[in-house]
Formats: sequence, structure tokens, C-alpha cells
Amino acid sequence: MTTAWNWYVIILVLFNLLGVTWLLWWTAKRRPGDPKPEDTSHYWDGDITEYNKPMPRWWINGFYIAIVFAFGYLFWYGGFGTYQGFGKWSSQGEHDRQAAVANARLEQTFAPYKGLAIDALARDPQALKLGKSIFANTCATCHGSSAKGAVGYPDLTDDIWHWGGAPEQILHTVVQGREGVMPPWGKVLQGMGGPDAVDYVIAYVHQLGEPAGGNRNDYAAARGKTLYEGVCVACHGKDGKGDAKVGAPDLTDGYWLYGDGREALRVTIGDGRHGVMPAWGKILGDTRSRLVAAYVWSLSHQAKPGAQTQQ
Repeated sequence: MTTAWNWYVIILVLFNLLGVTWLLWWTAKRRPGDPKPEDTSHYWDGDITEYNKPMPRWWINGFYIAIVFAFGYLFWYGGFGTYQGFGKWSSQGEHDRQAAVANARLEQTFAPYKGLAIDALARDPQALKLGKSIFANTCATCHGSSAKGAVGYPDLTDDIWHWGGAPEQILHTVVQGREGVMPPWGKVLQGMGGPDAVDYVIAYVHQLGEPAGGNRNDYAAARGKTLYEGVCVACHGKDGKGDAKVGAPDLTDGYWLYGDGREALRVTIGDGRHGVMPAWGKILGDTRSRLVAAYVWSLSHQAKPGAQTQQ
């Protein structure tokens, strides 16, 4: 806040408080010539009389006490521009104190699960309950309360994982986040195969997911295969199985994050996609990240008692 605005706030506050004080004093004061409290000569219906009685002193004094309290409050807690007040109170400081108390209670709750492996936590019903609660507060906005996802947000209940579905891979995703980039290949492909090049690649990609590779006599798919092997193979592999190391999805499993319709794939291949999974490690901390990762892992894995855990 600039100095000018600071003084503007101070003057405005003082003007209001002093103005209310003056108005209270002025209206409560009786002046020479005022009618007596019982004598105004205003009558209605013969028996209804208007009086001019002042407010009771205790009522007026109550207002004065409230004004004095307001000055004391502003001097103690601050309210005159950027003046902090004698008490040095601030909403930020209050938030930090309350957050520290709440975090201390949470640490006690999460302490038994500190450092445990994801699949070990997935066998603990209470840990899963806590993980589900964390998921609802942080992850459900994108992935949905049922974790089924939506267009552009992966389904976490199936066995398809673009970045790998092992316990520690899921934990890495939660803690450090992921950034998946599909480059825009439209102009490159058109330069290689003409204006219909993107459609050729779409035909071949659809063929990859069909039994026995689909119709081998499909002209568009045959043209698309050549283009695919010149551009797409670097990330998705020659067989279209993808690469979890770079987040390149498997093109043969029938799962399409942004849809498998022709228009959706034209956008994906021609214009590219950019998906970001935020890093939650600094916000949740290690233990809560492990709990939510365990819950997510449990949605598509049945942890078996006595199974070996991964540290």
C-alpha cells in the first residue's frame, strides 16, 4: 500500500469514528426553545401523542463506550492503514499459528505410517481410509470422487499407467508430478505425406489396436505405417506399446486419454497435447503422499497379505 492510500485509510477511519461521536453528541443535546419532552402538540386519533423525549443516558453512554472500544481495538489490532497495532496481530500470523496446531495434530495421526512402503500401506484399512480422505481433498477435483477420471485426466481404477503402475512409480507421480507432452506433428506429417497425412496415421494407429493388426490391405493405414515409423516410433515404439519412462501411452490397449474419435485424434496428432500432473510432495509431505499413493495403487491392485513390499 502506497503512502497516499495509507493516509487515505487512516483519515477515512478517523472521520467515521469522530463523525459518529459528534453526531451522537449533537443529536442528544437539548437547545433553548426546544419543546418539553411531553409537549409537541402532535396528536393523532385523539389519543396518540408524539413526544420529544431524549434517549436514556445509559443508552447514549453505551454508544460512547462502543466508540472508545473501537479506538482501542484499532490501536491494539491495527486498522489505521498499514499500522500493525500494539498487539502485532495479523491474519497471516493467526493462520500460521492455527495451521501449526492443526499440522501437529495431523502428524500424530500420520506418525504410525511414516516411511512405510506403498503396498504395505495398501493392506492397512485405516491407512486406506486416510488415503481416501486425502484423495478426496486434493485429487478428486481432476480425477473425480470415484477416481474414474475424465477427458484429459486418467482413470486411476484400471491397470493402464502411462508412467508406470508400480508402487514407487505412483509415489513418484504424486510427490514430484508428471508432465506429458505430445508435440504437434501436423505440419511435419503433411510435409512428409500430403494434406491427408494425419488421417493416414490415425488409420494406422486404429489398426494397431485391432486383433491381428486389422486389415493389412487398408491403403490409408499402410501409408500411415510409413509415416508412423518416421515420426512416432521414437516415443511409442515400433509396436505402439509406448514407453513409461517418458509417459508415452500404449496405442494398442484401447484406452485414449483424450478420446479415440477422428476429430480428437486430429487434435492430438496435429496440434499436440500438454498434460500436467502437479507435484504434491511439498504440500502433502512424505507420509500423506504415501497414504494417497497407497489408496490410488489399491484401486487397481489387490494387496495380498504377506506379500513382499517394495521400499
